[in-house]
Amino acid sequence: MKRNGMRKRIALMAALLLGVAACASAGTTSTTSEPAQEFPVTVEADNGSVTIDEPPGAIISLSSTATEMLFAIGAGSQVVAVDDQSNYPAEAPMTDLSGITANLEAILSYEPDLVVIQFDPGDLIAGLGTVGIPVLVYGAAQSVNDVYRQMDALGAATGNVAGAQEANADVMSGLDDAVTATGDLGENVTYYHEIDSLLYTATSSTFIGEMYGLFGMENIADSADEDGSFFGYPQLSSEFVVSENPNVIFLGNVLYGESTETVSQRSGWDVMTAVQNGDIAELDSDVASRWGPRIVDFAESIADALEDYATD
Repeated sequence: MKRNGMRKRIALMAALLLGVAACASAGTTSTTSEPAQEFPVTVEADNGSVTIDEPPGAIISLSSTATEMLFAIGAGSQVVAVDDQSNYPAEAPMTDLSGITANLEAILSYEPDLVVIQFDPGDLIAGLGTVGIPVLVYGAAQSVNDVYRQMDALGAATGNVAGAQEANADVMSGLDDAVTATGDLGENVTYYHEIDSLLYTATSSTFIGEMYGLFGMENIADSADEDGSFFGYPQLSSEFVVSENPNVIFLGNVLYGESTETVSQRSGWDVMTAVQNGDIAELDSDVASRWGPRIVDFAESIADALEDYATD
């Protein structure tokens, strides 16, 4: 694949999959402030400063991560529709709306007073702007601090400041607990995180990679993108993965058919220690690709895999 084509593919993958990043320690602090429920309120989003005149009572989320955040902060009752990928929590009002090929007319039929999206698939922001509906864009987080920042902003935008602060505190506590429980089990442990069967992965500079970094683990993919040409999402060769012989393999693509069994059957992979010892962790694909409150579940999955590895 030529580099320009690869960059476009990787940029899209980064936007859709995201990547989770942690701070230097699991005890990163949130940038929350004292609760401010007054309206109008202006919040910062990826599309700039957005002013919301009144507490929204009809929110549409076209981002599966934003949906999880909205329900986590206590704004679930204000959500009237979510996109076709927002499958969590169970009570989220899933529809056939798409966040990738958004239909303005279909969105307007729900009479929203706030729309939250991951990226603008075309002229959606402009179209909603013509009828005075505010739009908040929150793309893939680059760090755990981005998770806190986005939940704080959604809390302010929806009148749930205290709920956002509580949700952030729960995430911080959960990450601390997961890391503390493993002690130094992750030190000097190498790993490979698989995004898809084409062997795209994430380096330590991404949200995903930095989550593993919380545990002191070493990413075999870092040397494949030292200059950042692949935006932290290089495509590895099978030979490279085998030669690096990671201690633990994490599969973020179980939803798409990959498993311990399929990895074990790959040509040449049977010589790897992780395959021989069964140190292949099958991750919940949604949890591994979203940067909302369930990153605690992601961290706990890493901790479980480390504990299994330590007992081999």
